[in-house]
Amino acid sequence: MKNLLLKSFSVSMALLLLLSTISWTVEKHLCMGRVLDIAWFDSAEDCGMEAGLALLGDSIQDENHCCANESFTMQGQDNLNLNIPTFDFSQQVFLISFTTSYLGLFQETVEKNIVINFYPPPLLAEDLNILHQFFLI
Repeated sequence: MKNLLLKSFSVSMALLLLLSTISWTVEKHLCMGRVLDIAWFDSAEDCGMEAGLALLGDSIQDENHCCANESFTMQGQDNLNLNIPTFDFSQQVFLISFTTSYLGLFQETVEKNIVINFYPPPLLAEDLNILHQFFLI
């Protein structure tokens, strides 16, 4: 679950970076108030009404006709500042030791159960002084 969440967050951040740096252009062709064509990154195709009006004559084209093109452009970022900090050796040692000790808190410890039922008990060492009844007085 943690890996899936990390991968989805990484992909979403990469897409956010990509979408913020690209310039977007959306163009719509309207005919009689209705949207007939929408184009991304390109010009929208017209409905052919202007070609029909051109056949009727130039005087009709001068008046307001029913077709219109709307365009929306969103400029992306052209300059990205990549500030990579430089650390000296003591700061690097501190960061590495801190992260390894912090991540070590979340690692699960595996306890091994030692089963002694299958092994014979060790031989008990006998006290030779008592066994031979040899005492110092």
